[in-house]
Amino acid sequence: MKEPVRRALLSVSDKTGLVPFAKQLVSLGIELISTGGTAKALEAAGLPVTEVSSVTGFPEIMDGRVKTLHPLIHGGLLGVRSDSGHVAAMAEHAITPIGLLVVNLYPFEETVAREASFAETVENIDVGGPAMIRAAAKNHDFVTVIVDPADYAAVEAELLSNGGITALATRRRLAAKAFARTASYDAAISQWFARQTEETFGGFFATGGAKIQALRYGENPHQQAAFYAVPGKRFGMTAARQLQGKELSYNNINDTDAALECLAEFERSGEAACVIVKHANPCGVATGSDLREAYAKALACDPVSAFGGIIAVNRTLDAETATIITDLFTEVIVAPAASHEAIAVLSRKKNLRLLLLDGHPMTGGGVAVKSVGGGLLVQTRDVMSVDDMDLKVVTRRHPTPAELSDLRFAFRVAKHVKSNAIVYARNGATVGIGAGQMSRVDSARIAVRKNADVCREAGLAEASVKGSVVASDAFFPFADGLLQAAEAGAPAVIQPGGSLRDDDVIRAADEAGLAMVFTGIRHFRH
Repeated sequence: MKEPVRRALLSVSDKTGLVPFAKQLVSLGIELISTGGTAKALEAAGLPVTEVSSVTGFPEIMDGRVKTLHPLIHGGLLGVRSDSGHVAAMAEHAITPIGLLVVNLYPFEETVAREASFAETVENIDVGGPAMIRAAAKNHDFVTVIVDPADYAAVEAELLSNGGITALATRRRLAAKAFARTASYDAAISQWFARQTEETFGGFFATGGAKIQALRYGENPHQQAAFYAVPGKRFGMTAARQLQGKELSYNNINDTDAALECLAEFERSGEAACVIVKHANPCGVATGSDLREAYAKALACDPVSAFGGIIAVNRTLDAETATIITDLFTEVIVAPAASHEAIAVLSRKKNLRLLLLDGHPMTGGGVAVKSVGGGLLVQTRDVMSVDDMDLKVVTRRHPTPAELSDLRFAFRVAKHVKSNAIVYARNGATVGIGAGQMSRVDSARIAVRKNADVCREAGLAEASVKGSVVASDAFFPFADGLLQAAEAGAPAVIQPGGSLRDDDVIRAADEAGLAMVFTGIRHFRH
C-alpha cells in the first residue's frame, strides 16, 4: 500500500483555493514546502511553510528562473520508493520524498491573449513547473500531482478519508491530466513562436486546449465529445456566453460556429445581417435596414429548412425581432448583445439557447485542424473576402450596379456553403441555395427547385430566382451549370474562373446574354 503523504510542494500562479486546501494538508500533519509568492501567501495565512531555497541550500536566482531545478527537489519527486537502489541514493544524498505536488503554470496563454510584448511573453514561459509536473506524473505510483484548483476538493476528501493516502486510480487520472496540461502548454508556446517566425507549418505541429465543457455526446448519441478552447484571444463560440436554454450540444456548437463565420462576412458592410444555418449550411442569409427586415428576408429563402435551425444576427437583438423569431422553432440564437425586453421575450421559450458575444469578435484567424485516419490536416483559415478580390468582367454585358452588389453578396454566402455550392441572391438576400452535391449542375437544380417550392407555398405567381444573380464557389468546368442558371432567369453570374474550358463558358454566357464576373479566388468548403 502507498505510504501517506508526508510532504507536499506547492508552487502556483493561480492561487484560487490554495489556502483552504493547504490548511487541510497541515491538519493531516503534512509538511509544506513552497516557492516565492506561494510561500508568502501561505505565510500570510499563518501556515507553517519551508522555502524551497531552504531545502536545496541554494537561493532562487536569475529573477526566479532557477529555483526548483535541483536534485533535492527532483529526487524527491522521481525516487521510486520500492526500488532499493533509489531508496539508498535518497538516503545517501539526504533526499526527502515528496508525496504531493501542486503546481499550476505561469499564465503564458493569458499573456498571449492580452498581446503582451515579445519579452514579457517569453518571460512567462514556465520551465521549472512543467519539469516538476512531468516528474511527479511519471512517478504517479508514489506521487499525487495536481495542476488544476478544481481538483483540490476531491484530493482533500480522499486524503481525509484514507489517512493521508490517495488511490492509485486517482493518481493515474491526475497524472493523465498533468501530462495533457503540459502538452497543451507547450503547444501554446509552439504556436505562438511559429507566428513570430512566420513558419506556420514546421517539422512538427502541436495543438491543445483547455476544456470549456463536457458534452452529453457527439454528432450521435453513441459518440463521446467535449468542447475545448485553444490558447489565444477568445472569439466566436469560445467567447459566447449562454444566457438561457438547454445545454449546448456538439451539433449546436458546430452549427453556431458556421453561422458566426458566415455572419462575419458582413462586418464591413455596416448593414444589419441575419444568417440561418441548418446542419452547418446556410439556408437563408440577408441584409436589411434593421434586424427585423434582415430576418424576414433570410427566413423567406427556405422556411422549411430553417425549422430547428441556428439564427445569428450582427446587431443587438431587439424585442420586436425576438418576438417574430419565437414564431419558429429555433435551437440557438446568437447575437452581439440583446435588449432586456428581447431577453424577457425569449425567456418564455425555456429550451431556446440564447448566446451573447459581449463584444467579442465573431471569428478569427489562425489555423484550421481536421483529423484524418492516423493524422491531421492543418491549413490557414480562409479569411479572403470578396471585397479584397480583383473582380474581372469577362463577358460582353457588364453587370448593373445593383447586380454587382448582389453578386458580391452571393459570393460571400457561397464561401460558407458546402461544396459544390450554388447561391442565388436578389436584393441582398439569398433566394436559393444548393449545397454539398457531387455535381455543380445538381446544386444549381436543387437551388431552383427549392425556390420553386417556397414560392408555390407562398402563393407567388413567379419564382423569385428569376432576376436573381448566381454565385458558384468554384469554376464551372462546363457550360451546363451556367446554362442551368440562365434557364432559371438569372441575368448575372460570379465565379472564380480558372477552368480549361473558361472560353467555352464565357461564350455560352455571351450567347445567353449574361453578365459574368471572375474573382480569381475559389472557396471550396468540405
